[in-house]
Amino acid sequence: MADSRHEWMEPGAYEVAPGVHRIPLPLPSDGLRAVNVYAIADGDTVTLIDGGWALDESREQLATALRGIGAGLGDINRFLVTHAHRDHYTQAVALRREYGSKVLLGEDEQHNIRTLMDPEHEPLAKQIELLAECGAKPVRDAVVAARDAGPRGPHFWEEPDEWIGKSTDITLADRSLRAVATPGHTRGHLVFIDDAAELMFAGDHVLPHITPSIGFEQVPSEVPLRDYLASLRLVREMPDMRLLPAHGPAADSVHQRVDELLDHHDTRLDVTAATVENGASTAYEVARALTWTRRERTFDELGDPFNQMLAVLETAAHLDVLSLQGKLAKEEVEGVVHYLLA
Repeated sequence: MADSRHEWMEPGAYEVAPGVHRIPLPLPSDGLRAVNVYAIADGDTVTLIDGGWALDESREQLATALRGIGAGLGDINRFLVTHAHRDHYTQAVALRREYGSKVLLGEDEQHNIRTLMDPEHEPLAKQIELLAECGAKPVRDAVVAARDAGPRGPHFWEEPDEWIGKSTDITLADRSLRAVATPGHTRGHLVFIDDAAELMFAGDHVLPHITPSIGFEQVPSEVPLRDYLASLRLVREMPDMRLLPAHGPAADSVHQRVDELLDHHDTRLDVTAATVENGASTAYEVARALTWTRRERTFDELGDPFNQMLAVLETAAHLDVLSLQGKLAKEEVEGVVHYLLA
């Protein structure tokens, strides 16, 4: 490929440890273009960490990759899903319907799954409400318009076969995995740890090239960035391991990337506070004053309403942590939250 940073997206099954293969699957957007699922040999069957997005192309690529390691879709015994986002959960449900595989998910994702299963639920309802509180009416209106104009695909939101507790051991034929709660990206996010092999299946908690969105879910926690930073510190206190992320290539050190993520958020908190000091008061105003991605893009250069929405909500998450730390005060005026120096 022209850009070596995208090589990890090439279809196939790539051995990242004995008995463990990374399988990148396509996503229907030009942002995150692929998600990794991990096939783990489990006796005569396969356990998959995450399932991918329920798309025909994804199903075909997964079937082809599994054939390359001597397995098929019907050999998937169970899916251990890190969190309830479409690119991780929905293909697991689709294949369960077809083959009877078991689907397991963290117990604190019950809020999200049950909201998504509600026939009266409107997609992005909570995010649209939060955008109004952030003073981001132009973004809110654009998100509503895009949502209402877009197609509604098949419904793949169902409860899992099992809810995984916050610290649960999962026994496979030749190894044991430990599920560890790492809330922040979503409130029920889990990582799966193979202590003996020194592997961490990190989902979206620790990503090698990007910072994950915070609290993008149906029922966010009160201060999701606080939860995320605490989860990063929890992982940093564990022995270092090989990083097997949901987006991006495998890396040798979880600790190295966690340190980078903690430094990033420390810097972002400082810059966010300085932006309020310079006169911005709503999350929307602050987000427009900041730059975005490693390319330092302006808010308008983010382009589509979805990415602008994520930027505003991430800004609000940082502002709420600053408020919790006592560095900013917050007040609501006519339904819009304003921040000021404490």
